[in-house]
Amino acid sequence: MVESGFPFALRHRTAVTVLANLGMATVAYVFAFALRFDLSLPPHYRQLLLATLPLLLACKLTGFWSAGLFNGWWRHVSVRDLEDIGRGNMAASTLFLGALVFSRGLVGYPRSIFILDLMVCVMLMAGVRIGLRALREDRARSSVRQIETLVLIVGAGSAGIHLLEEIETRRRLKLAVVGFVDDDAAKIGLRVSGTRVLGCIDDLPALVAKHEVGEVLIAIPSASGALLRRIVERCAEARVRHRVLPTLGELVAGTVMYTQMREVKVHDLLSRDPVRLDLFRVRSLIEGKAVLVTGAAGSIGSELCRQLAAHEPESLVLYDRHENGMYGLEMELRARFPGVRLVPVLGDVLLVDQLDSVFAAHRPALVFHAAAYKHVPLAEQNVIEAARNNVLGTRNVALAATTHGTKEFVLVSTDKAVQPTSVMGATKRIAELVVQGLQNGTCRFAAVRFGNVLGSNGSVVPLFREQIARGGPVTVTHPDATRYFMTIPEAAQLILQAAALGRGGEIFVLEMGEPVRIADLARQMIRLSGFEPDEDIAIVCTGLRPGEKLHEELVDPDEEVVATHHDRIKVLRSTEAAWRPEQWLMRFEDTIQGGDVASTIRLLRLLVPAYRPSAELAPHLADSEVGELDHGREAPPAA
Repeated sequence: MVESGFPFALRHRTAVTVLANLGMATVAYVFAFALRFDLSLPPHYRQLLLATLPLLLACKLTGFWSAGLFNGWWRHVSVRDLEDIGRGNMAASTLFLGALVFSRGLVGYPRSIFILDLMVCVMLMAGVRIGLRALREDRARSSVRQIETLVLIVGAGSAGIHLLEEIETRRRLKLAVVGFVDDDAAKIGLRVSGTRVLGCIDDLPALVAKHEVGEVLIAIPSASGALLRRIVERCAEARVRHRVLPTLGELVAGTVMYTQMREVKVHDLLSRDPVRLDLFRVRSLIEGKAVLVTGAAGSIGSELCRQLAAHEPESLVLYDRHENGMYGLEMELRARFPGVRLVPVLGDVLLVDQLDSVFAAHRPALVFHAAAYKHVPLAEQNVIEAARNNVLGTRNVALAATTHGTKEFVLVSTDKAVQPTSVMGATKRIAELVVQGLQNGTCRFAAVRFGNVLGSNGSVVPLFREQIARGGPVTVTHPDATRYFMTIPEAAQLILQAAALGRGGEIFVLEMGEPVRIADLARQMIRLSGFEPDEDIAIVCTGLRPGEKLHEELVDPDEEVVATHHDRIKVLRSTEAAWRPEQWLMRFEDTIQGGDVASTIRLLRLLVPAYRPSAELAPHLADSEVGELDHGREAPPAA
C-alpha cells in the first residue's frame, strides 16, 4: 500500500496539477479585481466576480490544456514551460473575452481586468514553478553531500550546463564542480548557472593545481580531433584523469545520459567530419538483393556485413574460413537483424569448385571481396601463399561472379598497392589489375583503396594497448614513420558509398585526412592510459620491418585523381594501359603452383614496375635477375 503524501501526489498527478493551476487562476482573478479597485472591492463587483468566475475557470481549463500545462513537471521548469504558460493564459483570456461578448456580459465589466488577470496569472504560475525549482536546487546544494572528487568542466555551452545540473542533482556521483574552462574569451570570469568560468583550455594545468582538481570532464560533444588532442595534452601536463561526454549521436539517440562519461579513445583524437552517406543510392544498391562478402569474419568484412544487413538485403552470404569469427558474427547479426536471411559459409577463395557451388546456389547480385593476406612482414616470409591468396583468390571470386550473373563486384584494396615495397602491396596492386582487366560490361568491377584501419586485427592500436598493459616498452618502427588512419565503421561506410558510385573499371580512393606519426599515436595512447611517455612507459624504435615504408601514399604518380559528387571519395584514372589478365594469369598460376619464389617475385616486378623487393627477399634473387628487372617492363609474359 502506498503511503500518503508525495506518493499520493504522484499517483494522482494530473488531478493535483489541474486543481493547482485552477487554484492559481482563481487567486489571480480575485487579485486582478482587487488591484483594479485599489484593494477595496465594491459589493456590485463582488457579485460580478463570483458570477463570471466559473466561466473564467472553464476558459482557463481549455487554454491550459491546449498549451500542455497539465503535463509539465514543475520541479524541472524551463524557458519552454514559461512560454507555454504565456501561450495558455493568452488563449484562455481570448476565450473568456469571446465568451463575454457572445453572452453580452461585457456591459459594466471592467475592461482592464483582462490585462490585469493575464499579467497576474502568468506571473503567479511562473513564480510558483520557478520557486519550486529553486527550492529543490537549494536543497540539493545545501544538503550534506559526500564529495570525493573536485572536477573542472571543459565547455561552458549547453552540454556543459546540462552536465553541471546533473552532477548537482545526483548526490550519488560524489562530485563537485569547481568551475568551467572555455576558450571563448567573452565567457571567462562570468558565472554560468552559478558556476564561474575560470579560464581557457591552456590554463588547465594551473587550474588543476590551484583548485586540487581530481578529474576533468570534457563536455564538447562536437569537438574535433585536433581540439580533443589539445585538451588531452593539457590534462597530461596536469597529470589529471580526464573523461569525455558521449558523442552527439549517442545523446540524440538517448542511449546514454550526460553523466555517463567515458574515457577518451584514440579514434576521438583522430576523428574527422562524420561520413556523409547518400543513403538513397546505397540502399537502392543493396535492398532486396542477394549480397556476398568474402573475408566476412575479418575487421572490415564483419563491419561491411553489419552495415549491409542494416539496408535489408534479400540474403547476406558470409564467406570465410575462420570458424570462430564466423560463428560470432552470425550470432551477432541474427540478434541485431532478425529479418535478414543469413547464409554462413565456411569457405576458401582458393577453392574454385566451392566458389562455383556457392555462387550458383545464391546468385549474389553484389559481391564485396575483402578476403586477403594483409600483414606485411608475414607476406614477405610467405611470398607464394600471399601471391596465391591475394591474386589467384581474387581471380577465382571475380570469375565466379562473372559466370553467375553478379552485377556489382567491389575489391577492398589498400594504399600499400601504391609504389609497393612489399609482397602484400604488390599482390594487392595486381588484384586491382585483375578486376580492371575482367571488366566486360555485364558485371561492374571496382576497387576501393584506403589506408590503415584503427582497431583492426593486427593494427598498431591493439598492439600498443597490449604493450601498455604489460608495462611497456611500446615499440615503434621509426620515429618519423607516418600512416593514414580511418575507423572501421568509417571505412565500411565509404566502401558502400563507392560501390554505389561505380560504373565499372574504377579504382576509388577514400579521403583519409592528414597522415599521423606513429610515434605521436603511441604517446597519445600512453597518456590516455594514465601514464607518461618515456617516464612511466618507454617508447623504443625497432626499425622498419621488411617491406615497410616510412610514408604511405594513396595515389600513384601515373594516376590522375578525379572528383566524384562525394567529398570523401575520389576516382583514379591510370595513364598506363593495363595488361589483360589472360596475357599473364596462367603463367602466374604455373609459377605459384611450382613454388618458385624467385620467379614469382620477378613476375610481381614485371607486372608492377614500381615494385622494389625488400632486403628480406634478396636471397631469392640472383644479381642478374635483379639487374634484368631494373630495366622495367619489357613484354608481357607468355600465356
